[in-house]
Amino acid sequence: MPSKLLADKVALVQGGSRGIGAAIARRLAADGARVAFTYASSAAKAEALRDEITAGGGQALAIQADSADPAAIERAVAATAEAFGGIDILVNNAGVLALGSVEELALADFDRTLAINVRSVFVASQAALRHMGEGGRIINISSTNAERMPFAGGATYAMSKAALTGLAKGMARDLGPRKITVNNVQPGPVDTDMNPADGEMAPGMLGLMALDRYGTAEEIADFVAFVASPQAGYITGASLTIDGGFGA
Repeated sequence: MPSKLLADKVALVQGGSRGIGAAIARRLAADGARVAFTYASSAAKAEALRDEITAGGGQALAIQADSADPAAIERAVAATAEAFGGIDILVNNAGVLALGSVEELALADFDRTLAINVRSVFVASQAALRHMGEGGRIINISSTNAERMPFAGGATYAMSKAALTGLAKGMARDLGPRKITVNNVQPGPVDTDMNPADGEMAPGMLGLMALDRYGTAEEIADFVAFVASPQAGYITGASLTIDGGFGA
């Protein structure tokens, strides 16, 4: 049963209208946070999630923002701070998966992967820090593929997630004096529309895992809620894996 450990906190989830992001928004709201989340194009899903949270007694704000657009990210951060009075928790969940051999992957796909998976994390963090007080939390949704890429075609995706390891370590040093923690959460295969548990990739994924199942978005959200909570105040600069033994 969710606690109210995040009462009076404000959270912004970048990329929060579906899948893991939506589960995180629900869980942070259940823990008492006022939650804003961005979406790129899924307006109906975003509005439904906002209405679901408010119907349950929470406060939520859905903001259209393409995470490939730095100006849109900055506007979303400003809108969150204006609506709720600041930002205590930033969850950088927006991401894209472009698969293809390095011999064939289009440069546009490479650039878009970096723009959304890496640059948006930096832009959102920099903007949010202007509104974040002592003891804030920055949580990046990375991937177990930052440490293990066991199949062909994933070099660019793995690189983008591995970049977050260095970014989190460096930011943790920069922000330690403000008692702001910066961590990556690294899921393994999770049942979402990007990588469904009954999809064509599933048999291969299951064969690489210690647990014979995909994770759920709610399990990732539970872990993120812990990292966002006061209980995780001594964890920073870490890449925390939750992958069913994918990397074991």
